[in-house]
Amino acid sequence: MLADITIEDLGVIRHASAELSSGLTVLTGETGAGKTMVVTGLRLLAGSRADASRVRTGAKKAVVEGSFLTDELSSSAQQSVKEIVESGGGSADENGEYIAARTVSAQGRSKAHLGGRSVPVAKLAEFSSYVLAIHGQNDQLRLLAPEEQRAALDRFAPKNSALLADYQVHYRDWKRLQRDFKIRTESRRELAQEVDRLQFAIDEIDEISPEAGEDEELITRIRRLQDVDSLREQAMSALTAIDGAEAAGGSDGFSETDPASTLLGQAESAVRGSEDPQLSALADKLGDITTQLGEISAELGGFLGELPADPDQLESALQRQHELKNLTRKYAPTISEVIAWRDAAEKRLASIDTSAHALEELQKRMQTAEKNMRAAAKKLSAARLRAAGELEKAVTAEIQGLAMPKARLEVAVRQIQPAESGADEVELLLAPNDAARAQPLSTAASGGELSRVMLALEVIISAETTGATMVFDEVDAGVGGRAAVEIGRRLARLAVHNQVIVVTHLPQVAAYADTHLHVAKEVTDETVTSGVLTLGYEQRVEELARMLAGLDDTETGRAHAAELLDKADQDKTTR
Repeated sequence: MLADITIEDLGVIRHASAELSSGLTVLTGETGAGKTMVVTGLRLLAGSRADASRVRTGAKKAVVEGSFLTDELSSSAQQSVKEIVESGGGSADENGEYIAARTVSAQGRSKAHLGGRSVPVAKLAEFSSYVLAIHGQNDQLRLLAPEEQRAALDRFAPKNSALLADYQVHYRDWKRLQRDFKIRTESRRELAQEVDRLQFAIDEIDEISPEAGEDEELITRIRRLQDVDSLREQAMSALTAIDGAEAAGGSDGFSETDPASTLLGQAESAVRGSEDPQLSALADKLGDITTQLGEISAELGGFLGELPADPDQLESALQRQHELKNLTRKYAPTISEVIAWRDAAEKRLASIDTSAHALEELQKRMQTAEKNMRAAAKKLSAARLRAAGELEKAVTAEIQGLAMPKARLEVAVRQIQPAESGADEVELLLAPNDAARAQPLSTAASGGELSRVMLALEVIISAETTGATMVFDEVDAGVGGRAAVEIGRRLARLAVHNQVIVVTHLPQVAAYADTHLHVAKEVTDETVTSGVLTLGYEQRVEELARMLAGLDDTETGRAHAAELLDKADQDKTTR
C-alpha cells in the first residue's frame, strides 16, 4: 500500500504531498490542474521512462518520493519485496516502510533510490511489480495484444502458473537439444575441424606439461644463473668478512685480517662482566649483534650452497622458457591461463561428438524431450480452456452491470505451435448481444467499452488479491450516467481488500471515494502552480457540484452532490 507521496517540480506541480489510506482514493480537479502529473509521478516510481519535458519550467529537476507498506500483502509477496530491496542494498525504515524515489533532471538524466540506496531504474520496476499496478489509456490499448490477453487469463487462474513453469522447463530442454542437434548435423565438417584443432592444442600443451606459475619462477631462476659468478663472489666476500677465509672454503683472494665474528667476540669479552652498568648493557647489545651475525652467516652459507654449479643449467632453463613462451604466444598470456585454457578446451572437446551413434542418441533425447513438452502443453491448454469458460462468464456478468446489458465476452483458446508461453493463443472477443457474433476487442469495442472491459477484468482477476495498490487513470473515459455509477460501485468493491487510486472526471465515481483528493491550480501572469488537498465532507459536496456541469454555485447542484454522496455511502455499507 502507498502510505504517502511527495512530488516536487513535476509539470505544473511545484510541491505537493499527500498521505494515503487504504480503500478507494479519487483525484479530481479541473482540466490541466495536474491530475495526470500525479499518475506520471507514480509511473516514475514504477520504473517508467523518464522524460525531461515533464520537469517544471525553470526547475533543475523533478523529484517523486513514495512510502510503501507491505503488511497486507501475502507472506510470499512480502518476502519477495524484502529480497528485492535488500538485493539493492536497501532496507525498510524505522516505520517498516519502503521508500522509493525517482529524480529526473532538466537534461533528462534519471536517478532511482529504493530503501535508502541508489539502485538501477529496473530495480524500481521489479519492486513495483509487487506493490503497484497502473491502468491508463495506454494500458487499455495493451490489452488488445494477444500476449496481454493470455497473461490476463493466466492471472485469473493462478494455479496455471505451476503448469506453465513445468511446461517451460520441458520446452527449454527441448529447444536446447533441438539447437544442439541442428548444429551437429548442419556443421559436422566445421565441428570435425574444431575437434582436430582442440586435440592438437591439448596434445601440444600436455607434451610440454607446464605448471602454474612456472613462467614467473623461470625468470628469477634464469636471472640467477646468468649472474651466478658475481652472486657467488659477493656472498663469499660477505661470509669471509664475517667468519674468515676458511668459512668460505679457502683464503685465496681474500683478506687474512681477523673476521668480524672474532672481533665482535673480543669486543663482547672486553666489556662482559664489567660492574659498570653502561658497559654491561653494551655487552648485551654486542651479544645480540653476534647472534644476528651468526644467523646471517648461516643464511649466506645456505645461499652459496643453493647456487647452481652446473653450467648447462642455464641453457636448459632458457630452452624451457622458450617452450613456455611458445604456449603463451598461442593460447593465453600466462602459463596459469594456458592451463585454464587447456582444461576448458578439454571440456569443449568432450561435448563435441558428431559420430552417427552420438547423433542417434541426441535425436532420441530430443524426441523424449518433445514428448514431455507436448504432454505438459496439453495439461496447460486444458487448464486454460477450463479457466477461459469461467472467466468469460464472470466478466460477462460484470460488463452487463456496466451499462452493457446485452454484451457478452468470449475467451477463445486456440492451439498454436509451442512457444515459451505455451501452445495456446488466447483472444478476448466481444459481442453486443446474444444474436451477434463475437468479434476481437480491437474491432468490437469502443474506447469506453474497452475501459469497462478492462475494469471488469481487473475486478474479477484481483478478487483474491490483497494489499496491492491499483491506479486507474480515467478508466471511466467515454462513459456517463448509470455506467458511471456502476464503475464507482465496482471500484469501491475492488478497494475492499486493496488500495485503489482513481483519477476521474465523473462525480458518480468520485462519490464512492473513501478519501477524496482535489488537485487545484493557481494561475498567475507568469506561472501555473498546482497543489493537492484532502477534502472534507462539505468540500466534497462543493467539488461534486462543480463536476456536475459546474453547478457548485447553486443549491440544486449542492443538493444533487449530497444525494450522490449519501447514495454511494449506502452502497458501500452493503458491499
